[in-house]
Amino acid sequence: MNKKPLAALGLALAAILATTGCGSGGSPAASSNEKVTIKYSNFTSNGGNEKNLATIVQAFEKANPNITVQVTTLPYKDYATALQTDLAAGTQADTFDIEYANLRSYVSNGAVAPLEGVDGSKYKQSLLQSYQSDGKQYALPSSFSDVVLYYNKALFDAAKVAYPTSSWTWADETAAAKKITDSAAGVFGDFQNVSFYEFYKALAQTGGKFLNDDGKSVGFNSPQGIKAAEWLAGKSGTTMPTPAQGAGTPDFDTKLFKDGKLGMLHSGIWVASSFADSPKNWDIAVEPGDTQKASAEFSNAIAVAANSKNKAAAQKWAEYMTSSDVMAQTRISAGWELPATSDDSFLKPYLAKDKPANRKAIFDALDHVALTPVIGDNQQKMVDIITNALGEIEAKRSTAADALKGASDQINALLK
Repeated sequence: MNKKPLAALGLALAAILATTGCGSGGSPAASSNEKVTIKYSNFTSNGGNEKNLATIVQAFEKANPNITVQVTTLPYKDYATALQTDLAAGTQADTFDIEYANLRSYVSNGAVAPLEGVDGSKYKQSLLQSYQSDGKQYALPSSFSDVVLYYNKALFDAAKVAYPTSSWTWADETAAAKKITDSAAGVFGDFQNVSFYEFYKALAQTGGKFLNDDGKSVGFNSPQGIKAAEWLAGKSGTTMPTPAQGAGTPDFDTKLFKDGKLGMLHSGIWVASSFADSPKNWDIAVEPGDTQKASAEFSNAIAVAANSKNKAAAQKWAEYMTSSDVMAQTRISAGWELPATSDDSFLKPYLAKDKPANRKAIFDALDHVALTPVIGDNQQKMVDIITNALGEIEAKRSTAADALKGASDQINALLK
C-alpha cells in the first residue's frame, strides 16, 4: 500500500488536459458481441503481485470472452510521470490506478468518466464514498490500509493498566501512557507523529473540520483545532520522546516499539509485518477518539478514462478488478493489499491469522473515517504549513492558537 499521494501528477494535469481535449468523451459502449481490447495501467501489482493480477485478468477474460485486458505495470515512483506523458499524448489507458488525493484534479479536469449502474453494496461504504463527487461515482476502490493503535502487552501488564479497547478515548490513552512512561529507563508510553497527517485526523476526533463546507477556506483555526494541536504536541517530552531524542527520524518509532520500549504506537497496518515476534506480545486496537472516533484511511482505486472508446467494457473490468470473488480470494490468499469488499466471508482466512490477534480492528476503523483534506496543486504546501506550525507548538516557540492562526492565513491564501 502506498501512503504518499501521487502529488506530482496533479501539477500539470490541467494544462495537459487542456491541450489534449481529454474529457470530451469517447464513443458509446461496445455491443456485447463486439470483441474489444481494453488497456489497464497500474502500479499496485508491481513488486511481486504481477502473477496475482494475471490470475484475475485470466478469470475476467474467461467470464467475458469478448474482452481482452492489456496490462501495463509500472513502479510507483515512475507511475505519475508515465501517466502525465500518456495524458499529454492522448494515449492513456482505458482504465488506470488512482489515489484518493488525486481524485479532485481528475474530476475537475475531465480525465475520468462518471460510472453508472455500479452495485455499491459490494464495497465497504466509506471506501466507495471517498471516490464520489457531486453525487457521481468516479472510481472504484480496489484496496485499502488504515491507521490503528499498536500496544505492547508486557508494558501494560507491568504498569497494571488494562489493554486498549474500541471504547477508549484520549483520556484513557493519556492515563495509560503516563503510567507506562519511565523516561529514565528509556521507556515511553506513546508515540504519534506531530504532523499534518495526524493533525487532520485528531481534528476530526474532536468534531472539528479542516476545510469549511465550501472548500474555499479552512475551518481548523477553531477551539477543536487548538485542542487537537495541543493533544499532539503535548505528548512530546511527556509521554513521548522529543525530536532531540530522535522522534521524527526514519524508523525511530517502529524500532522503539520493536525494542520493547514503547507502550503505544499510532501507525499504519503496513508496519505490522515488521514486528513479528518483536516485541513478543503485542496487539492492535481502533485508535481512541475525543468526542468521536476518526481513523485515517489510505486507498487505491481504478478509474475509467473519459476518452475511452470502450467505456462499457472498461467499467466491467474495473468492477471485476475491485469487487469480484476472484479478486477478493486472490488478494487475501496472496497477502496482496486488503480488498474493499463488503463480503466479510472473504476476510475469514485473514482474520484467523495470528498477530495481531485483533485484526478486526482494521475493518472496524473503516466505520469512522477521516479523509485527507485535498486542495489540489498546493497540497504539499498545505501539508508543510501545518507540519511546521505543529513543530512550533511542539518546540514551545508558539501557542497553538497563534500557530494555527498563522497557518490558516497561509492556507486561505493558497485557496484563493
